[in-house]
Amino acid sequence: MQDTILLAAEAIKKSKNLISLTGAGISVESGIPDFRSAGGLWEKYDPAIYASIETFENHPEKAWDMIFEMVEVTADADANPAHKALAELEAMGYLKAVITQNIDNLHQEGGSKEVIEYHGNASRLTCQKCKSSYAAEDFDISTREIPRCKKCSRILKPDVVFFGEMIPRDALLQCDNLAQFTDAVIVVGTSALVYPAASIPYEAKERGATIIEFNIEKTGLTRQITDIFIEGPAGTTLPQVVEALKH
Repeated sequence: MQDTILLAAEAIKKSKNLISLTGAGISVESGIPDFRSAGGLWEKYDPAIYASIETFENHPEKAWDMIFEMVEVTADADANPAHKALAELEAMGYLKAVITQNIDNLHQEGGSKEVIEYHGNASRLTCQKCKSSYAAEDFDISTREIPRCKKCSRILKPDVVFFGEMIPRDALLQCDNLAQFTDAVIVVGTSALVYPAASIPYEAKERGATIIEFNIEKTGLTRQITDIFIEGPAGTTLPQVVEALKH
């Protein structure tokens, strides 16, 4: 393992345009379960129904049944050492940006500045009618009272991408640009199965980038394009790589 840690540190040190792609696995160590895993939120709430934009537009109260539970599951989560290690890589001048499929705001809480959110951020609420925006913490979600716009009284929507919605155009353009010029990608906590985010490491690999993967087990990425695979909890292994860079 130590040899692999040193190998990853050396690849990071040589890189000029390092980026990171993160998924649900990086936040599991913060106490947020993978919604797609056994016993996850999607077993109780069919995302094709409860997390669809059609349901939100026509039956927002039904969508909020799932949203309330999602908020309860994530409420006590804090950035873990993996989030903080990526922030430290950015502060050290190695990491250009984090591209995340997560909506939990933990990269920002961990100190990352350049975060591209593929699927939005649940810490913000937006009015679909007048476009007013609010911090989710402005409302006491624990009471299960559905938050409404303070200007027009319409039910607010979490600023996340629902099924049936497009990925934000700015995020797509930024990610495409980064994937074109990166020479190394740190993949953390994702098996890269959900597109279009999953295409990022593959596009980067086609252009000659080094793929450094941190996951608790091997994935399709490991077998296909990963150059350096570091197995184990990212909250343990990523900080080790950061420490290796300091020596």
